[in-house]
Amino acid sequence: MTAPDIAARKGGEPIVCLTAYTAPMAQLLDGACDLLLVGDSLGMVLHGMPNTVGVTMEMMILHAQAVMRGSSTAMVVVDMPFGSYEASHETAYANACRLMKETGAQAVKVESGPTVPQTIAYLTQRGVPVMGHVGLRPQAVLMDGAFKAKGKAPDERERILEEARATAGAGAFAVVVEGVAESLAREITAAIAPPTIGIGASPACDGQILVSEDMIGLFDWSPKFVRRYADVRADIARAVQQYADDVRTRRFPGEAETYFGKS
Repeated sequence: MTAPDIAARKGGEPIVCLTAYTAPMAQLLDGACDLLLVGDSLGMVLHGMPNTVGVTMEMMILHAQAVMRGSSTAMVVVDMPFGSYEASHETAYANACRLMKETGAQAVKVESGPTVPQTIAYLTQRGVPVMGHVGLRPQAVLMDGAFKAKGKAPDERERILEEARATAGAGAFAVVVEGVAESLAREITAAIAPPTIGIGASPACDGQILVSEDMIGLFDWSPKFVRRYADVRADIARAVQQYADDVRTRRFPGEAETYFGKS
């Protein structure tokens, strides 16, 4: 899958997206997904950070390289972390090129604040496919004070709609819409040419993305909008306890033939 393939899905078959941070997970998700996002959410999901602000370029590159080893058909998009694209257009271009060259990923994603559409235009004009992100913007959590729904007040609603229009006009091939009411998601989807990919934004979008670990129930809590399709946390807990019981009662293989297989 490529950026034009995703862009062509506007108003058509919904786009299936999930996050991936490792090669084994990418292998599991690849066949079912159109797009895999190496999100800076990996800071919270894998590294126990309180938010995404502390994620570095090096972290994104390392995990994107792993995902590319496990993916063969889905498009892979990599988040540009906080501080990697805001200072100047030239800085954004250098970091986007580094992400794509060192990982092989097909595109980058940026959170579309008021000044970012100009950066998106600078990147796309120089051959970098860019996905935008409006609504709840996790990298702005320290400004907002918490992760909370966006667009409730009329002025904020209009601002998000204008940011979506500017992001699309700058050349983004798709736009993530996070944490907004269905009516606003529907309005954004109707107002812009690129497909919208919702997360906590209702079925009004052209596709959906979820954090895979939320979707499979790895944590004891997940956002209210997430449907948990499995209870992996409980399965892991049961497996670990069974393993511990087996070791304590010496019910485990100990011979080389058992480990390597008999010839």
